[in-house]
Amino acid sequence: MTSIEGSVVLVTGGSRGIGRALVQALYERGASKVYATARDPRTVTHPDAVPLALEVSDPASVAAAAERAQDVTVLINNAGASVNANFLDSPVEDVRREFETNFYGPLLVTRAFVPIIERNGGGHILNVHSVLSWVGLLGSYSASKAAFWSQTNSLRLDLKPRGIDVTGLHVGYVDTDMAAKVDAPKSSPESVAAQALDGIESGAFEVLADDLSRQVKAQLAEDLSVMYPQLVA
Repeated sequence: MTSIEGSVVLVTGGSRGIGRALVQALYERGASKVYATARDPRTVTHPDAVPLALEVSDPASVAAAAERAQDVTVLINNAGASVNANFLDSPVEDVRREFETNFYGPLLVTRAFVPIIERNGGGHILNVHSVLSWVGLLGSYSASKAAFWSQTNSLRLDLKPRGIDVTGLHVGYVDTDMAAKVDAPKSSPESVAAQALDGIESGAFEVLADDLSRQVKAQLAEDLSVMYPQLVA
């Protein structure tokens, strides 16, 4: 288990939404330093955070961020994109772009920071997923999040012997810019951040941050017609 108090944390996508709430919550729990990354670090508004430029899909940008943040003990892979390309009609490049940000991006960041966390005595990685990791409703977004979920499960096995625990955070609709047009119940970013940090400190393998995520996870053991009633309509 990893204590937040005294830890040094890097949060990708730390300037808005869940990322911004995580930065705030980390300081409230006693983190000694929080690197908040963004494509434009000027968008990081927390007064105590260390703004850091990062484009997760750019290997050079990832390497530069890792060179700057050599004291990290906790990594939170929060940055993501929502292209939602249709597999039949959208340009294949749009599908690739989604995977570059949502799958290869966190992989590049993780590979860069695992040696740092290990050198600093071990720690924790939190990967921010989506309930759509389990439901194929939004084309490339769902597929990229499903692949990221699988990556998390593999990394959890690979990193345990190296003193690094891995938690997957699954969320449904959250009251952020990404879900602004969604007319459905939404969790607050602050509630999601609090549950995520609870998961880190308790050593949870997964955090299901809302009723929708818990409901959909339970349906994975059911016949596909339960998850996709339109198949038998």
